Amino acid sequence: MALRLRPYRLDDEAAAVAIHNSMLAEDFAFLLYWDPSLSWPEFLAALERQRRSINLTKDQVRAVQLAAVVDGVLVGRASIRFELNEFLAVHGGHVGYAVAPPFRGRGYASEILAQALVILRADGVDRALVMCDDGNQASMKVIERNGGALESIATLEDGLKVRRYWIK
Repeated sequence: MALRLRPYRLDDEAAAVAIHNSMLAEDFAFLLYWDPSLSWPEFLAALERQRRSINLTKDQVRAVQLAAVVDGVLVGRASIRFELNEFLAVHGGHVGYAVAPPFRGRGYASEILAQALVILRADGVDRALVMCDDGNQASMKVIERNGGALESIATLEDGLKVRRYWIK
């Protein structure tokens, strides 16, 4: 598989925004921290500041959001948090990933998570917390394929149940 994680580029705007808008119907934000009032270059600059841990808000941690590309086509994304704060320890974990609907079922999510784990390990994170909704069978398989060991099934404030996995 020739999937590659890389930073978003200027020419990714149309594809990334289209995927983001299509996934809003699933109540899922593809572009984390995306604010449509920002220009794409401003959004990319904000992502770079977060990667470098510059001017983070009290709720942010050092993180990177990467495009998942196959043969030049944006198929998904990874969001990698190099540390956990109180919110991420409950709601997000170290890694989030998404695959655009037309590209699902091809193994891309498993490869995105595998590559994200390599990036985390290279930065010194030896144990990664990865979560998914309790009913998301596809994500459960992706996480377990990548070595995820189920710690617990937690019920969030809104009643949503999430599966909490640790990957070494």
